[in-house]
Amino acid sequence: MTTLLIRHADCVATFDDARTELKNASVFVRDNLIEAIGPAAELPQDADEVIDARGHLVIPGLVNTHHHMYQSLTRAIPGVQDAELFAWLRGLYPIWAGLTPEMVQVSTQVAMAELLLSGCTTSSDHLYIYPNGVRLEDSIEAAQEIGMRFVASRGSMSVGASAGGLPPDSVVEREDAILADTQRLIERWHDASHGAMLNIAVAPCSPFSVSRDLMRESARLARAFGVHLHTHLAENDHDIAYTREKFNATPAEYAQDLGWVGRDVWHAHCVKLDEAGIALFAKTKTGVAHCPCSNMRLASGLAPIRRMIDSGVPVGLGVDGSASNDGAHMLGEARQAMLMARVRRSLEPFGCDHGPGEMTARDALAVATRGGADVLGRKDIGQLAPDMCADMALFDLRTLGFAGGAVHDPVASLLLCASPAAAWTVVNGRVVVREGHLATVDLGPLVERHNQLAVQLALAAR
Repeated sequence: MTTLLIRHADCVATFDDARTELKNASVFVRDNLIEAIGPAAELPQDADEVIDARGHLVIPGLVNTHHHMYQSLTRAIPGVQDAELFAWLRGLYPIWAGLTPEMVQVSTQVAMAELLLSGCTTSSDHLYIYPNGVRLEDSIEAAQEIGMRFVASRGSMSVGASAGGLPPDSVVEREDAILADTQRLIERWHDASHGAMLNIAVAPCSPFSVSRDLMRESARLARAFGVHLHTHLAENDHDIAYTREKFNATPAEYAQDLGWVGRDVWHAHCVKLDEAGIALFAKTKTGVAHCPCSNMRLASGLAPIRRMIDSGVPVGLGVDGSASNDGAHMLGEARQAMLMARVRRSLEPFGCDHGPGEMTARDALAVATRGGADVLGRKDIGQLAPDMCADMALFDLRTLGFAGGAVHDPVASLLLCASPAAAWTVVNGRVVVREGHLATVDLGPLVERHNQLAVQLALAAR
Protein backbone atom coordinates (compact mmCIF):
# COMPACT_ATOMS: atom_id res chain seq x y z
CA MET A 1 0.00 0.00 0.00
CA THR A 2 1.24 3.49 -0.85
CA THR A 3 0.36 6.82 0.70
CA LEU A 4 0.36 10.41 -0.51
CA LEU A 5 0.04 13.54 1.61
CA ILE A 6 -0.97 16.95 0.23
CA ARG A 7 0.16 19.05 3.18
CA HIS A 8 -0.60 22.57 4.40
CA ALA A 9 -2.62 23.79 1.42
CA ASP A 10 -3.73 27.39 1.72
CA CYS A 11 -7.22 26.26 0.70
CA VAL A 12 -8.89 22.93 -0.10
CA ALA A 13 -12.19 23.43 -1.94
CA THR A 14 -13.89 20.05 -1.63
CA PHE A 15 -17.08 20.65 -3.66
CA ASP A 16 -18.81 18.20 -1.37
CA ASP A 17 -22.53 18.58 -0.69
CA ALA A 18 -21.85 21.48 1.69
CA ARG A 19 -19.20 22.97 -0.65
CA THR A 20 -16.77 22.91 2.25
CA GLU A 21 -13.64 25.02 1.90
CA LEU A 22 -10.81 24.46 4.38
CA LYS A 23 -7.88 26.73 5.18
CA ASN A 24 -4.41 25.40 6.01
CA ALA A 25 -5.63 21.89 5.28
CA SER A 26 -4.20 18.57 4.18
CA VAL A 27 -5.43 15.63 2.12
CA PHE A 28 -4.22 12.12 2.97
CA VAL A 29 -4.41 9.44 0.29
CA ARG A 30 -3.96 5.71 0.65
CA ASP A 31 -3.47 3.85 -2.63
CA ASN A 32 -6.05 5.34 -5.02
CA LEU A 33 -8.59 6.69 -2.51
CA ILE A 34 -8.81 9.72 -0.22
CA GLU A 35 -8.61 8.58 3.39
CA ALA A 36 -8.89 11.90 5.23
CA ILE A 37 -9.22 15.66 4.70
CA GLY A 38 -8.95 18.25 7.42
CA PRO A 39 -6.82 20.76 9.30
CA ALA A 40 -3.16 20.10 8.60
CA ALA A 41 -2.33 19.68 12.28
CA GLU A 42 -4.90 16.88 12.67
CA LEU A 43 -3.81 14.72 9.73
CA PRO A 44 -0.72 12.51 9.36
CA GLN A 45 2.50 14.44 8.87
CA ASP A 46 4.31 11.86 6.73
CA ALA A 47 3.60 9.58 3.78
CA ASP A 48 5.43 7.73 1.03
CA GLU A 49 5.21 10.96 -0.96
CA VAL A 50 4.58 14.41 0.50
CA ILE A 51 3.63 17.46 -1.55
CA ASP A 52 4.21 20.78 0.18
CA ALA A 53 1.02 22.61 -0.79
CA ARG A 54 1.70 25.89 1.00
CA GLY A 55 0.61 28.71 -1.29
CA HIS A 56 -1.65 26.37 -3.29
CA LEU A 57 -5.36 25.85 -3.87
CA VAL A 58 -6.55 22.23 -4.08
CA ILE A 59 -9.72 21.33 -5.99
CA PRO A 60 -11.22 18.07 -7.25
CA GLY A 61 -9.93 16.97 -10.62
CA LEU A 62 -12.01 18.50 -13.41
CA VAL A 63 -14.24 16.18 -15.46
CA ASN A 64 -14.47 16.57 -19.25
CA THR A 65 -17.69 15.06 -20.63
CA HIS A 66 -17.20 15.57 -24.38
CA HIS A 67 -14.18 15.51 -26.66
CA HIS A 68 -12.93 14.31 -30.06
CA MET A 69 -9.25 13.93 -29.33
CA TYR A 70 -8.10 12.94 -32.81
CA GLN A 71 -9.12 16.40 -33.97
CA SER A 72 -6.04 17.90 -32.32
CA LEU A 73 -4.36 16.98 -35.64
CA THR A 74 -6.59 19.41 -37.55
CA ARG A 75 -6.67 22.52 -35.41
CA ALA A 76 -6.77 25.84 -37.25
CA ILE A 77 -7.04 24.11 -40.64
CA PRO A 78 -7.48 26.72 -43.39
CA GLY A 79 -10.78 26.59 -45.23
CA VAL A 80 -12.96 25.80 -42.20
CA GLN A 81 -11.77 28.35 -39.67
CA ASP A 82 -14.89 30.47 -40.20
CA ALA A 83 -17.43 27.75 -41.05
CA GLU A 84 -20.56 26.68 -39.20
CA LEU A 85 -21.05 23.06 -38.11
CA PHE A 86 -22.20 21.34 -41.32
CA ALA A 87 -19.75 23.13 -43.63
CA TRP A 88 -17.01 22.59 -41.07
CA LEU A 89 -17.71 18.84 -41.00
CA ARG A 90 -17.91 18.53 -44.78
CA GLY A 91 -14.53 20.23 -45.03
CA LEU A 92 -12.91 17.94 -42.47
CA TYR A 93 -14.41 14.51 -43.18
CA PRO A 94 -12.10 13.95 -46.20
CA ILE A 95 -9.06 14.82 -44.07
CA TRP A 96 -10.09 12.57 -41.19
CA ALA A 97 -10.54 9.70 -43.66
CA GLY A 98 -6.74 9.49 -43.68
CA LEU A 99 -6.40 8.81 -39.94
CA THR A 100 -4.12 5.94 -38.93
CA PRO A 101 -3.78 4.07 -35.63
CA GLU A 102 -0.60 5.98 -34.79
CA MET A 103 -2.33 9.29 -35.47
CA VAL A 104 -5.13 8.40 -33.06
CA GLN A 105 -2.68 7.27 -30.39
CA VAL A 106 -0.49 10.37 -30.62
CA SER A 107 -3.36 12.86 -30.91
CA THR A 108 -5.11 11.27 -27.93
CA GLN A 109 -2.03 11.76 -25.77
CA VAL A 110 -1.59 15.36 -26.92
CA ALA A 111 -5.22 16.11 -26.08
CA MET A 112 -4.91 14.37 -22.71
CA ALA A 113 -1.68 16.21 -21.92
CA GLU A 114 -3.49 19.52 -22.42
CA LEU A 115 -6.30 18.37 -20.16
CA LEU A 116 -4.04 17.08 -17.40
CA LEU A 117 -2.01 20.29 -17.42
CA SER A 118 -5.23 22.26 -16.94
CA GLY A 119 -6.30 20.23 -13.92
CA CYS A 120 -8.57 17.72 -15.66
CA THR A 121 -8.31 14.16 -14.36
CA THR A 122 -11.22 12.37 -16.07
CA SER A 123 -12.17 12.70 -19.72
CA SER A 124 -14.56 11.08 -22.13
CA ASP A 125 -13.67 10.86 -25.81
CA HIS A 126 -16.06 10.35 -28.71
CA LEU A 127 -14.17 8.52 -31.47
CA TYR A 128 -16.68 7.96 -34.28
CA ILE A 129 -14.48 7.47 -37.36
CA TYR A 130 -12.47 4.26 -37.90
CA PRO A 131 -10.53 4.30 -41.19
CA ASN A 132 -7.33 2.43 -42.04
CA GLY A 133 -7.41 -0.05 -39.18
CA VAL A 134 -8.12 2.47 -36.40
CA ARG A 135 -9.58 0.85 -33.26
CA LEU A 136 -10.86 2.25 -30.00
CA GLU A 137 -7.92 0.46 -28.37
CA ASP A 138 -5.65 3.08 -29.94
CA SER A 139 -7.22 5.64 -27.60
CA ILE A 140 -7.46 3.30 -24.63
CA GLU A 141 -3.77 2.37 -24.73
CA ALA A 142 -2.79 6.04 -25.03
CA ALA A 143 -4.85 6.88 -21.93
CA GLN A 144 -3.33 4.04 -19.94
CA GLU A 145 0.20 5.22 -20.71
CA ILE A 146 -0.38 8.88 -19.89
CA GLY A 147 -2.43 8.15 -16.76
CA MET A 148 -5.85 9.72 -17.38
CA ARG A 149 -9.13 8.34 -16.06
CA PHE A 150 -11.03 7.61 -19.26
CA VAL A 151 -14.53 7.11 -20.63
CA ALA A 152 -13.91 5.71 -24.11
CA SER A 153 -17.00 6.16 -26.26
CA ARG A 154 -17.36 3.79 -29.20
CA GLY A 155 -18.78 6.25 -31.71
CA SER A 156 -20.06 5.39 -35.15
CA MET A 157 -21.45 6.72 -38.42
CA SER A 158 -23.61 4.52 -40.65
CA VAL A 159 -25.60 6.85 -42.95
CA GLY A 160 -23.48 8.39 -45.71
CA ALA A 161 -24.28 11.12 -48.19
CA SER A 162 -25.81 8.70 -50.71
CA ALA A 163 -28.43 7.75 -48.11
CA GLY A 164 -29.17 11.32 -47.05
CA GLY A 165 -26.58 11.67 -44.29
CA LEU A 166 -23.88 14.29 -43.95
CA PRO A 167 -20.62 12.26 -44.01
CA PRO A 168 -19.19 10.85 -47.24
CA ASP A 169 -19.88 7.15 -47.83
CA SER A 170 -16.17 6.38 -47.48
CA VAL A 171 -16.17 6.99 -43.71
CA VAL A 172 -19.34 5.13 -42.63
CA GLU A 173 -19.51 1.57 -41.29
CA ARG A 174 -22.00 -1.31 -41.51
CA GLU A 175 -24.38 -1.30 -38.58
CA ASP A 176 -23.94 -4.98 -37.75
CA ALA A 177 -20.17 -4.45 -37.58
CA ILE A 178 -20.61 -1.40 -35.35
CA LEU A 179 -22.79 -3.27 -32.86
CA ALA A 180 -20.52 -6.32 -32.83
CA ASP A 181 -17.42 -4.25 -32.18
CA THR A 182 -19.18 -2.21 -29.51
CA GLN A 183 -20.17 -5.36 -27.65
CA ARG A 184 -16.62 -6.70 -27.96
CA LEU A 185 -15.22 -3.52 -26.44
CA ILE A 186 -17.65 -3.52 -23.53
CA GLU A 187 -16.91 -7.15 -22.72
CA ARG A 188 -13.16 -6.63 -23.01
CA TRP A 189 -12.61 -3.23 -21.41
CA HIS A 190 -15.53 -1.83 -19.38
CA ASP A 191 -14.90 -1.64 -15.64
CA ALA A 192 -17.90 -0.84 -13.44
CA SER A 193 -16.04 -0.99 -10.12
CA HIS A 194 -15.53 1.87 -7.66
CA GLY A 195 -12.46 3.80 -8.77
CA ALA A 196 -12.42 2.33 -12.28
CA MET A 197 -9.89 3.95 -14.60
CA LEU A 198 -11.77 2.91 -17.77
CA ASN A 199 -15.42 2.91 -18.79
CA ILE A 200 -16.86 2.18 -22.23
CA ALA A 201 -19.86 4.13 -23.57
CA VAL A 202 -22.02 3.48 -26.64
CA ALA A 203 -22.05 6.53 -28.89
CA PRO A 204 -23.65 6.69 -32.38
CA CYS A 205 -22.54 10.06 -33.67
CA SER A 206 -25.52 12.25 -34.55
CA PRO A 207 -29.00 12.37 -36.11
CA PHE A 208 -27.43 13.27 -39.46
CA SER A 209 -24.96 10.35 -39.57
CA VAL A 210 -26.71 7.27 -38.13
CA SER A 211 -30.05 5.54 -38.63
CA ARG A 212 -32.85 5.33 -36.12
CA ASP A 213 -32.42 1.55 -36.13
CA LEU A 214 -28.81 1.93 -35.01
CA MET A 215 -29.86 4.34 -32.28
CA ARG A 216 -32.48 1.88 -30.96
CA GLU A 217 -30.18 -1.13 -31.14
CA SER A 218 -27.36 0.81 -29.50
CA ALA A 219 -29.66 1.70 -26.60
CA ARG A 220 -30.68 -1.95 -26.20
CA LEU A 221 -27.05 -3.07 -26.25
CA ALA A 222 -25.93 -0.46 -23.73
CA ARG A 223 -28.70 -1.30 -21.29
CA ALA A 224 -28.08 -5.02 -21.60
CA PHE A 225 -24.53 -4.40 -20.36
CA GLY A 226 -25.23 -1.49 -18.01
CA VAL A 227 -23.12 1.12 -19.80
CA HIS A 228 -23.89 4.72 -20.71
CA LEU A 229 -25.11 6.21 -24.00
CA HIS A 230 -23.77 9.34 -25.68
CA THR A 231 -24.48 11.31 -28.86
CA HIS A 232 -24.74 14.84 -30.28
CA LEU A 233 -28.11 16.59 -30.14
CA ALA A 234 -29.64 19.97 -31.00
CA GLU A 235 -26.30 21.56 -31.76
CA ASN A 236 -27.36 24.33 -34.16
CA ASP A 237 -30.17 25.50 -36.44
CA HIS A 238 -29.13 23.21 -39.31
CA ASP A 239 -29.16 20.27 -36.91
CA ILE A 240 -32.71 21.17 -35.85
CA ALA A 241 -33.84 21.56 -39.47
CA TYR A 242 -32.39 18.16 -40.42
CA THR A 243 -34.17 16.42 -37.55
CA ARG A 244 -37.47 18.07 -38.41
CA GLU A 245 -37.17 17.29 -42.12
CA LYS A 246 -36.00 13.66 -41.80
CA PHE A 247 -37.84 12.56 -38.66
CA ASN A 248 -40.69 15.08 -38.28
CA ALA A 249 -39.65 15.66 -34.69
CA THR A 250 -37.82 18.05 -32.41
CA PRO A 251 -34.48 16.76 -31.14
CA ALA A 252 -35.99 15.92 -27.76
CA GLU A 253 -38.87 14.03 -29.40
CA TYR A 254 -36.35 12.19 -31.57
CA ALA A 255 -34.35 11.17 -28.48
CA GLN A 256 -37.41 10.10 -26.52
CA ASP A 257 -38.81 8.01 -29.40
CA LEU A 258 -35.54 6.11 -29.68
CA GLY A 259 -35.12 5.42 -25.97
CA TRP A 260 -32.35 7.96 -25.59
CA VAL A 261 -33.44 9.57 -22.33
CA GLY A 262 -32.62 8.60 -18.77
CA ARG A 263 -29.81 8.69 -16.21
CA ASP A 264 -27.67 6.50 -18.43
CA VAL A 265 -27.74 8.98 -21.35
CA TRP A 266 -25.86 12.20 -21.97
CA HIS A 267 -26.13 14.42 -25.05
CA ALA A 268 -23.49 16.86 -26.28
CA HIS A 269 -24.30 20.54 -26.90
CA CYS A 270 -28.13 20.87 -26.70
CA VAL A 271 -27.72 24.51 -27.68
CA LYS A 272 -31.18 24.54 -29.28
CA LEU A 273 -33.02 22.35 -26.77
CA ASP A 274 -36.51 23.85 -26.39
CA GLU A 275 -38.56 24.25 -23.20
CA ALA A 276 -40.34 20.92 -23.70
CA GLY A 277 -36.97 19.26 -24.23
CA ILE A 278 -35.54 20.81 -21.06
CA ALA A 279 -38.57 19.60 -19.11
CA LEU A 280 -38.17 16.08 -20.54
CA PHE A 281 -34.48 15.96 -19.72
CA ALA A 282 -35.14 17.24 -16.19
CA LYS A 283 -37.88 14.65 -15.59
CA THR A 284 -35.76 11.76 -16.90
CA LYS A 285 -32.42 13.08 -15.55
CA THR A 286 -30.91 12.95 -19.02
CA GLY A 287 -27.48 14.59 -19.02
CA VAL A 288 -26.02 17.39 -21.13
CA ALA A 289 -22.38 18.04 -22.00
CA HIS A 290 -22.07 21.83 -22.27
CA CYS A 291 -19.36 22.95 -24.73
CA PRO A 292 -19.30 26.77 -24.64
CA CYS A 293 -16.07 27.42 -26.60
CA SER A 294 -17.01 25.12 -29.46
CA ASN A 295 -20.57 26.45 -29.56
CA MET A 296 -19.25 29.99 -29.96
CA ARG A 297 -16.38 29.05 -32.29
CA LEU A 298 -18.87 27.47 -34.76
CA ALA A 299 -21.50 30.18 -34.12
CA SER A 300 -23.95 27.51 -32.97
CA GLY A 301 -25.41 29.67 -30.23
CA LEU A 302 -25.56 30.05 -26.46
CA ALA A 303 -26.99 27.04 -24.65
CA PRO A 304 -29.59 27.77 -21.91
CA ILE A 305 -27.48 26.14 -19.23
CA ARG A 306 -28.77 28.12 -16.25
CA ARG A 307 -32.32 27.18 -17.17
CA MET A 308 -31.32 23.53 -17.52
CA ILE A 309 -29.58 23.44 -14.15
CA ASP A 310 -32.44 25.24 -12.39
CA SER A 311 -34.88 22.75 -13.96
CA GLY A 312 -32.91 19.78 -12.68
CA VAL A 313 -31.06 18.67 -15.82
CA PRO A 314 -27.65 17.12 -15.03
CA VAL A 315 -25.06 19.33 -16.76
CA GLY A 316 -21.34 18.74 -17.16
CA LEU A 317 -18.65 20.58 -19.09
CA GLY A 318 -16.95 19.52 -22.32
CA VAL A 319 -14.14 21.03 -24.35
CA ASP A 320 -15.48 19.31 -27.52
CA GLY A 321 -13.27 18.44 -30.47
CA SER A 322 -9.89 20.03 -30.69
CA ALA A 323 -10.71 21.27 -34.20
CA SER A 324 -13.82 23.15 -33.06
CA ASN A 325 -12.31 24.55 -29.87
CA ASP A 326 -8.65 24.57 -30.92
CA GLY A 327 -7.68 23.90 -27.34
CA ALA A 328 -8.41 21.63 -24.40
CA HIS A 329 -7.99 23.79 -21.30
CA MET A 330 -10.72 22.66 -18.94
CA LEU A 331 -10.24 25.51 -16.51
CA GLY A 332 -10.50 27.96 -19.41
CA GLU A 333 -13.66 26.15 -20.51
CA ALA A 334 -15.16 26.60 -17.04
CA ARG A 335 -14.36 30.32 -17.17
CA GLN A 336 -16.00 30.52 -20.59
CA ALA A 337 -19.10 28.73 -19.30
CA MET A 338 -19.40 31.28 -16.51
CA LEU A 339 -19.01 34.23 -18.88
CA MET A 340 -21.31 32.77 -21.52
CA ALA A 341 -24.11 32.24 -19.00
CA ARG A 342 -23.89 35.90 -18.03
CA VAL A 343 -23.95 37.10 -21.62
CA ARG A 344 -26.84 34.83 -22.54
CA ARG A 345 -28.90 36.14 -19.66
CA SER A 346 -28.49 39.69 -20.89
CA LEU A 347 -29.97 38.61 -24.23
CA GLU A 348 -33.10 37.01 -22.76
CA PRO A 349 -36.31 38.58 -24.10
CA PHE A 350 -37.71 39.13 -20.61
CA GLY A 351 -34.74 41.01 -19.29
CA CYS A 352 -32.04 40.17 -16.84
CA ASP A 353 -33.02 39.11 -13.32
CA HIS A 354 -29.61 38.05 -12.10
CA GLY A 355 -27.03 39.80 -14.29
CA PRO A 356 -23.44 38.89 -13.43
CA GLY A 357 -24.71 36.58 -10.69
CA GLU A 358 -26.36 34.33 -13.27
CA MET A 359 -23.45 31.94 -12.88
CA THR A 360 -20.82 32.41 -10.20
CA ALA A 361 -17.27 31.10 -10.36
CA ARG A 362 -18.18 28.40 -7.85
CA ASP A 363 -21.25 27.45 -9.88
CA ALA A 364 -19.10 26.95 -12.97
CA LEU A 365 -16.52 24.94 -11.04
CA ALA A 366 -19.31 22.76 -9.67
CA VAL A 367 -20.45 22.04 -13.24
CA ALA A 368 -16.85 21.18 -14.16
CA THR A 369 -16.49 18.75 -11.23
CA ARG A 370 -19.66 17.45 -9.58
CA GLY A 371 -21.72 18.09 -12.70
CA GLY A 372 -19.40 16.12 -14.94
CA ALA A 373 -19.28 13.19 -12.52
CA ASP A 374 -23.08 13.12 -12.40
CA VAL A 375 -23.41 13.21 -16.19
CA LEU A 376 -20.97 10.31 -16.57
CA GLY A 377 -22.71 8.30 -13.87
CA ARG A 378 -19.66 8.32 -11.59
CA LYS A 379 -20.27 8.49 -7.85
CA ASP A 380 -16.57 8.19 -7.00
CA ILE A 381 -15.16 11.38 -8.59
CA GLY A 382 -15.98 15.09 -8.76
CA GLN A 383 -15.48 15.96 -5.10
CA LEU A 384 -12.87 15.60 -2.38
CA ALA A 385 -14.14 13.40 0.44
CA PRO A 386 -13.14 10.17 2.19
CA ASP A 387 -13.48 7.06 -0.03
CA MET A 388 -13.59 9.18 -3.19
CA CYS A 389 -10.98 8.67 -5.89
CA ALA A 390 -7.78 10.57 -5.24
CA ASP A 391 -8.19 12.88 -8.24
CA MET A 392 -7.20 16.48 -7.59
CA ALA A 393 -5.52 19.53 -9.06
CA LEU A 394 -3.27 22.02 -7.25
CA PHE A 395 -2.80 25.60 -8.40
CA ASP A 396 0.00 27.88 -7.21
CA LEU A 397 -1.66 31.01 -5.87
CA ARG A 398 1.67 32.87 -5.76
CA THR A 399 1.97 33.13 -9.55
CA LEU A 400 1.40 36.24 -11.68
CA GLY A 401 -2.11 35.38 -12.85
CA PHE A 402 -3.42 35.25 -9.28
CA ALA A 403 -1.77 38.48 -8.13
CA GLY A 404 -4.30 40.64 -6.29
CA GLY A 405 -7.02 38.01 -6.61
CA ALA A 406 -6.09 34.96 -4.59
CA VAL A 407 -5.51 37.10 -1.50
CA HIS A 408 -9.22 37.94 -1.52
CA ASP A 409 -10.86 34.73 -2.77
CA PRO A 410 -8.61 31.92 -4.01
CA VAL A 411 -11.47 29.77 -5.28
CA ALA A 412 -13.23 32.47 -7.32
CA SER A 413 -9.92 33.82 -8.58
CA LEU A 414 -9.36 30.50 -10.34
CA LEU A 415 -11.94 31.64 -12.93
CA LEU A 416 -12.06 35.40 -12.47
CA CYS A 417 -8.32 35.81 -13.00
CA ALA A 418 -6.34 34.45 -15.96
CA SER A 419 -6.84 30.68 -16.36
CA PRO A 420 -3.66 29.09 -14.98
CA ALA A 421 -2.00 25.76 -15.61
CA ALA A 422 -2.02 23.22 -12.81
CA ALA A 423 1.07 23.02 -10.67
CA TRP A 424 0.22 19.43 -9.69
CA THR A 425 -2.36 16.99 -11.01
CA VAL A 426 -3.07 13.73 -9.23
CA VAL A 427 -5.07 10.92 -10.86
CA ASN A 428 -6.03 7.85 -8.86
CA GLY A 429 -3.40 8.71 -6.27
CA ARG A 430 -0.63 9.02 -8.88
CA VAL A 431 1.14 12.31 -9.59
CA VAL A 432 0.85 12.87 -13.36
CA VAL A 433 1.71 16.59 -13.41
CA ARG A 434 4.59 17.57 -11.14
CA GLU A 435 5.51 21.24 -10.63
CA GLY A 436 3.81 22.20 -13.89
CA HIS A 437 5.37 19.44 -16.01
CA LEU A 438 3.82 16.25 -17.34
CA ALA A 439 5.38 13.38 -15.39
CA THR A 440 4.23 10.34 -17.36
CA VAL A 441 5.10 11.03 -21.01
CA ASP A 442 7.99 12.98 -22.55
CA LEU A 443 6.11 15.94 -24.00
CA GLY A 444 8.78 17.25 -26.39
CA PRO A 445 9.01 14.20 -28.69
CA LEU A 446 5.25 13.70 -28.43
CA VAL A 447 4.48 17.20 -29.73
CA GLU A 448 7.14 16.89 -32.44
CA ARG A 449 5.66 13.64 -33.73
CA HIS A 450 2.14 15.06 -33.45
CA ASN A 451 3.06 18.00 -35.66
CA GLN A 452 4.66 15.69 -38.24
CA LEU A 453 1.50 13.59 -38.36
CA ALA A 454 -0.73 16.68 -38.57
CA VAL A 455 1.12 17.86 -41.70
CA GLN A 456 1.08 14.35 -43.16
CA LEU A 457 -2.68 14.01 -42.61
CA ALA A 458 -3.48 17.37 -44.21
CA LEU A 459 -1.21 16.83 -47.23
CA ALA A 460 -2.67 13.38 -47.92
CA ALA A 461 -6.13 14.90 -48.39
CA ARG A 462 -5.08 17.41 -51.07
